[in-house]
Amino acid sequence: MSMVPRPAATLVLVRNQDSGMEVLMIRRTQSAAFVGGAHVFPGGGVDAADASAELAAHCEGLDDAEASRLLGVERGGLAYWTAALRECFEEAGLLLAHDALGCYADLNHTQHRHVFDEWRESIRAGRATLGDLCREHGLRLAAGRLAYYSHWITQPGRPRRYDTRFFVAETPSAQTASHDNSETVDHIWIRPAEALERHRRGEMQLVFPTIKTLEGIARYDSAAALMEFARSPRSMPTMSPRSASSREGRKLLVPGDYAYAEVGRLDPQGEGTASCEIIPGVLVQLSPGVRRITAPNPGYMTGPGTNTYLLGAGEGVAVIDPGPAIDAHVEAVIKAAGARIRWILVTHTHLDHSPAAALLQAKTGAQLMGMPPPPYERQDQSFRPGRVPAHGERIEVGGCALRVIHAPGHASNQLCYLLEEEKLLFTGDHIMQGSTVVINPPDGDMRVYLDSLRQLQGEDIDWFAPGHGFLMDKTQEVLERLLIHRLGRENKVLKALREAGTATLDELVPAVYDDVSPRLYAVASRSLLAHLLKLESEGRAQETAAGWRMA
Repeated sequence: MSMVPRPAATLVLVRNQDSGMEVLMIRRTQSAAFVGGAHVFPGGGVDAADASAELAAHCEGLDDAEASRLLGVERGGLAYWTAALRECFEEAGLLLAHDALGCYADLNHTQHRHVFDEWRESIRAGRATLGDLCREHGLRLAAGRLAYYSHWITQPGRPRRYDTRFFVAETPSAQTASHDNSETVDHIWIRPAEALERHRRGEMQLVFPTIKTLEGIARYDSAAALMEFARSPRSMPTMSPRSASSREGRKLLVPGDYAYAEVGRLDPQGEGTASCEIIPGVLVQLSPGVRRITAPNPGYMTGPGTNTYLLGAGEGVAVIDPGPAIDAHVEAVIKAAGARIRWILVTHTHLDHSPAAALLQAKTGAQLMGMPPPPYERQDQSFRPGRVPAHGERIEVGGCALRVIHAPGHASNQLCYLLEEEKLLFTGDHIMQGSTVVINPPDGDMRVYLDSLRQLQGEDIDWFAPGHGFLMDKTQEVLERLLIHRLGRENKVLKALREAGTATLDELVPAVYDDVSPRLYAVASRSLLAHLLKLESEGRAQETAAGWRMA
């Protein structure tokens, strides 16, 4: 059983220099129990004293109710701010506290330096508290100067785990940083990009959250810009790294990495046994009754390749999306099944999903299920289903019950199969990982596609098993993002039409798809046409001999 992470706080201090924004980093002693020898930001565990009412009374610019709201906790949020301030004083000698005039305390003054050095040592040794210092010198902790930046939780399987809130703040100009020669043995002001480069060269040891934080703040050219971002309303995902295996060795994943959700499902204890790569021909056990083997057809439109899913074992196996007509893949599917393949289901008849069905049926005698191909190019006209499932129908295959969901839009004959027992939806190309699907008229229909996405919002689904990519969780968020993305693209179409007056597809593509590579314009133009046809059906756009215009 993995230990419960200890609450902790980290403070990223920045300053502006002629060479650019710099960040303060301190080097922990090599003998430290946690990340010994690494360069880190000041920080440490949240102590009981950090949550005291007395210390809270000395805070300025923030109370516990607002701090807790920002962190998404019921109460006690302010303790993370006070812990960050205390650790910064102990480890870096910087005290973010205001005097009676509302200015940062001047610790550089000769008279003050000795006094505050003694306070620093007393607080570090536990003989005094930060509250004692504030009361004695009439100071107010500048909690309002800290902006909440990120949330990290140490991955399972580590001997020490922390639930850490990261904050950012501008350093007091009237103070000078200094390491404590105990827990910290050195300190440096350095540009984030330079710290990352030194780490790459092996000259500076950095741990994973520090690397990712440096990568994030390196995007900002000034402390003001960073602080503006940190204070802006935004989602704050919990960054809990997960260990995964790869052909290059162990890797750490964070939310947003394609394999993140699947690795967490397959390796909940964080032992690093799940792969963060999809390798064609390699069988992956996704659950006791579901396996995946990927066809060797990687490419821009297919990602790592087309996923073939196998359900059941023993008395009979069902195959979903046998993939392209590649003999080696067909043989790999038969071998992976380990039992008779009795059912072959296809989600739709695009050429990377169904052509292997005929080959597989010839070798196994399995029943083909799916919808017939529409009469358009790039459809698998060889697919002849023996059974056409109806929308809402429940079918028993491979010891599993699947509910059929007709989800047209990308393809008029697109079926999704819901394994209700696991709340797992096999999506085909209705939902893909890593990109939005191409809507290619006349078979593709943007209005119908959006309606099909909204249809899934009413379903109880925990996981998507896409035709390309890894398992995907947070399905309702995925659907919402897809809808927002498509409607955002539609707004760009309308804007481009208003500005152009009348324009052809080729003229509109660069304006509407200014965020994609020009080499993809030919593909993007198909989805652009789908948007325009949708707008035309709604009476908002009109095609003329000279091109498209607002209706």
